Amino acid sequence: MIKQLDKLILRAFIGPFLATFLIAIFVLILQFFWLWIDDFVGKGIDMATLGEVVLYVAASWVPVALPLAMLLSTIMTFGNLGESYELVAIKSAGISLLRFMRPILAASILIVGVAFLFNNNIIPIVNLKLNKLKYEIVYSKPAFDIKPGVFYDNIEGYVIKLGSKENDGALIKDVIIYEKGNYLQDNVILADSGSMTVSSDKRFLKFHLKHGTRYEERGMRSTVNTELIRVGFDEYEKIFDLTSFFRVESNDSLFKDNYRMLSVRQLKHFMDSVVVKKDSLSKRIQTDVSGNFAFVKLYDSNKLKLPTVNPKTLPKTANKIFPDSTKTILADMALSKLNAAKSSMDIFYADYNGRSREIREYMIGMHQKFALSFACFVMFLIGAPLGSIIRKGGIGTPLVFAVIFFAIFHLLNTTGEKLAKEAVLSPFVGTWLPSIVMVPIGIFLGYKAMRDSQLFNKEFYYRTAVQFKKIIRRNATKNEA
Repeated sequence: MIKQLDKLILRAFIGPFLATFLIAIFVLILQFFWLWIDDFVGKGIDMATLGEVVLYVAASWVPVALPLAMLLSTIMTFGNLGESYELVAIKSAGISLLRFMRPILAASILIVGVAFLFNNNIIPIVNLKLNKLKYEIVYSKPAFDIKPGVFYDNIEGYVIKLGSKENDGALIKDVIIYEKGNYLQDNVILADSGSMTVSSDKRFLKFHLKHGTRYEERGMRSTVNTELIRVGFDEYEKIFDLTSFFRVESNDSLFKDNYRMLSVRQLKHFMDSVVVKKDSLSKRIQTDVSGNFAFVKLYDSNKLKLPTVNPKTLPKTANKIFPDSTKTILADMALSKLNAAKSSMDIFYADYNGRSREIREYMIGMHQKFALSFACFVMFLIGAPLGSIIRKGGIGTPLVFAVIFFAIFHLLNTTGEKLAKEAVLSPFVGTWLPSIVMVPIGIFLGYKAMRDSQLFNKEFYYRTAVQFKKIIRRNATKNEA
């Protein structure tokens, strides 16, 4: 009976989990393209590249989609069983809620392990490839497309305008080409008609123009001694280089140091190297900053004892030692030395802050791989008792509660990461903040579920409100009497 019960629960869980996981991935992919649509439109992206982007985006959102799918599917599973009174029948057979949750608990632990392996081994590679691909697409020029009546300036050094154009570009009319020459003069080509073709390798654009004129001005703009050359032609061929429209190729090493592109082992390696560099800053401060002052080089603590001077009497002492003719020079020299020392300290301070932030980011990346994986178990702690309490199946009510709790989780995760980067919170607290807040909520819901709480039953609150009104009326009647 127990084995059959486990199979029943797992069958009720697997279907909603897979469905909600795929839906979450689809929604997150749409969110990505909603944010990046302006950078992708007009770049002439082929279907293979678009499919590659979709694949990388889908894989990059898996760590976020898994907790959401776990939360929504567990609410749906226990909500469906509660709505069909199967949950009541199982409890009446003497099976506790904790025993009832055990199959999905084992499944959630398995998902946590799979999520960690995916976060540690797959996500760094996916993020590296996705960022490389985004860089190549965003920084490439828009796809070549000259529209009639519009000045086209995406070809470097030229501005082109066509009066009209056939669909295949076999016939173009009223052609105007502005060419920027070597002498900062705008050379112009005007033609009545012609044709426009692209070479087979897509590297060159050829304009075969007919019945036109070429205007060229020679000389510098700073003088009036220039000459205008006008050349008429019956046929003229102009060739443009289109290699700049090809996708910009970037190197993987451009993003490899980012903490999102590294595994736990790589994060430890990079963090150790940054710590060594940070520790070496103190030695550099002693040598570089103290080197601005000559007395430090002459000072020997074993042989020379510097006299202690009262700061209040220092101006009077200086007036007695130094003559008036040298005071201004000495003051300027002292100020120059102090400014040099301050400049060096500012540089070291910025370097120190940069190293510290880099260490924090590596620690955040390391903790996130564990925290996002553990979030699947946290969502189980919330979803399972929540579904048994609300006892509503389908997608409507469970989706509302799932969105509310996942929004809280995502807000805490984003805020904690930001505060950890700014050193307001430690990297451990910042990355584990969602779990720290939501685990007690899950324990509370589990306590309520085991006691058959009516926490989310509207009839319970309606009856409570009616009883409260009766008490108020009774007290009002006694006061009037």
